[in-house]
Amino acid sequence: MVVPTLPIDDENAALYTIGQVADMLGVQLAFLRRLDERSVIVPVRSAGGQRRYTRREIGLVTEALALIEEGVTLAGVRHVLTLRHRVAQLESDLAELRQERRLDSGRVGRG
Repeated sequence: MVVPTLPIDDENAALYTIGQVADMLGVQLAFLRRLDERSVIVPVRSAGGQRRYTRREIGLVTEALALIEEGVTLAGVRHVLTLRHRVAQLESDLAELRQERRLDSGRVGRG
C-alpha cells in the first residue's frame, strides 16, 4: 500500500502565513517583510497576494537571524544564503557524479 504524502511532509510546501512565521520565531512582521523586499528570503504569494512560507524558508529565516545577531548586514545575509544554496547544489551534483562513476566502474569490471 502506498501512503500518500501530505503537504505538511513536504519542506517546500508553502503552508505558513507571515503571521504564523512571526509568531513561531518571535520576530516582527516588518522584519519578515524587509527580508522579502530586500530579496533575502522571498516567499511565494498566494492567489490573494499573501506571503506563504515553506519549512525550508522558515529555516532560512532562522539562519538569517543568527547572521544578523553576528552583525551581518541584510546584503551580507543574502550573499551568505545564496552561497550556501550553491554549495548544497554542487554537493548534490558531486554525489550524483560519484554514483554514476561507481555504476560505470561496476559495468567495466564485469566486462
